[in-house]
Amino acid sequence: MRSMTGFGRAGVTDENYSIAIELKTVNNRFLDINLKLSSELQILEPVIKKQLGARLARGRVEVNLQYDRNDPIEFELNRPLISGYLSAMKEIGQEFSLAGDPDINVIARLPNVVSTKKQEPSPQFLSAVETLLNAAIDDLEAMRLKEGEMLAAELASRVSEIEARLPMIEAESSKVANEYSARLTKRINEILAKTDAQLDIDQGRIAQEVAFLADRADISEEIARLKSHIEHFRAIAADSKDVGKRLDFLTQEFNREANTIASKTNNMTVKENALAIKSEIEKIREQVQNVE
Repeated sequence: MRSMTGFGRAGVTDENYSIAIELKTVNNRFLDINLKLSSELQILEPVIKKQLGARLARGRVEVNLQYDRNDPIEFELNRPLISGYLSAMKEIGQEFSLAGDPDINVIARLPNVVSTKKQEPSPQFLSAVETLLNAAIDDLEAMRLKEGEMLAAELASRVSEIEARLPMIEAESSKVANEYSARLTKRINEILAKTDAQLDIDQGRIAQEVAFLADRADISEEIARLKSHIEHFRAIAADSKDVGKRLDFLTQEFNREANTIASKTNNMTVKENALAIKSEIEKIREQVQNVE
C-alpha cells in the first residue's frame, strides 16, 4: 500500500550545469501532472509525463525543475529595432538640420535591443534530467511507501475494531424474535386492559406476526456480508495495485450494511454497536482517500 502524499528530490552539479528536481504529490482521483517549463525545455514535457505515468497511478503531482548553466551566455541583437532607430535618427538630423551621430550607449539602453540567445538543451543535459527525474521518483516512492505503511496499520486497526463488535451484534440479533413477541403481547394486554371486552388471544396469530416482524428485522445476512467485506478489505490492503479505488468502493459497502443493521431493529445494543461501526467506517473512508 502506498500513500498519495509524498515529496521527492534529486539534484546534480557539474562544470556545465546545475539541475534540481522536486516532486510533491497529494491525493487526487486521477493522475494529474502539473509542470511549468521554460520554452527551451518544452521538449522535456512528454518525457517527464511518460516517466511519471509509468511509476505513479493516482495523485496530483507538482513538478519543480530548476537549473543553471555554467557555459558562457550568448546574446543576440534586435537588428530590425536598431536599424529602425538609426533610420529615425538620420531622418531627424536631415529634417531639422541637426548634427551628430547616435551614441552606442544610447542604443544599448533601448528596450529589447539585446536579448539572451535561445540555446537548445544538449543531449547530455536532457539525459541528466531524465536520470534525475527517476532518482526524484525513487525518493518520492520511498516516502509514499512509508506513509502507506502507517496508513495500512491505521486501517487494519479500524477494521479489527469493526470485527470485534460483530459478535455482540450477532448475540443480540438472536433475541429479536423474543423481544418482538414480548412487546406484541404486552401491547395487546395493554389494549385489552382498557376495554371491558373479554377476548381470547390467538397465540398462533401472535406467533405468525412475530415471525413476520422477526424476518423483516433479521440482520444475519448483513452480518455475514460485513464479515465477507472485512476479509476482502484485508486482501485488497495486502495488494499493490489499484488499492485506493477498490478500498473506497468497499468502504461504501461497509456503510450500507451498517446502515441496514441500525435501521432494522430497535435493540439498543445492536444500535449502539452499529453506530460505533459507522464511526469507524467514516474514519476508514477519510484515510482511504489518501491511498493510491
